[in-house]
Amino acid sequence: MATKTGERRLQILQTLAGMLETPRGEKITTAALAARLSCSEAALYRHFASKAQMYDGLIEFIEQSLFGVINQITSEENQGIKQIELIVGLLLRFAQKNRGMTRVLIGDALVNENERLQARINALLDKVEAALKQSLRIAATQENLKPDADFAALANLLRCYVVGRWEQYARSAFSREPLAQWPQQWPMLYFACLSQSGMPGG
Repeated sequence: MATKTGERRLQILQTLAGMLETPRGEKITTAALAARLSCSEAALYRHFASKAQMYDGLIEFIEQSLFGVINQITSEENQGIKQIELIVGLLLRFAQKNRGMTRVLIGDALVNENERLQARINALLDKVEAALKQSLRIAATQENLKPDADFAALANLLRCYVVGRWEQYARSAFSREPLAQWPQQWPMLYFACLSQSGMPGG
């Protein structure tokens, strides 16, 4: 019975994520979700106490998916600059493959939901930024980045680049894919920003 319950919970979350992929971005109600699953709203609440808890489930999936790979990258790749390239590429690829999750990541799907959910997304992005900052520090010790570089500012810049690509993807009805110009933009990011020191003209 426990397995069936787990499978049903997963089915509910997958359906919710699928509904979030609609470009119009209409508010999703539990009634609409129940209708899509051909069940009653009461049946949904047997698995989740609230709609906020369903979004919690989606955010937990995002966290596990992203940090499972980020931890793998940082443990298997020794070069800090390569870590950064792989982490940013992962963030873009995840969004491109998970349209509904992208709307959760940019907060678009959470506008009318419990504010705690947006705080959790903010914390997730802060954690990503911290991982990038650590990789930048490693890159500096390997002399691939100037030691006087402003690691915090650079990590935030990379975060803003990623979120910007996510936003563009969602706002374009998922037509402007995050990875579309990544091969051209990564060298630009590196040479224009990451190879510089924290000093003007450095």
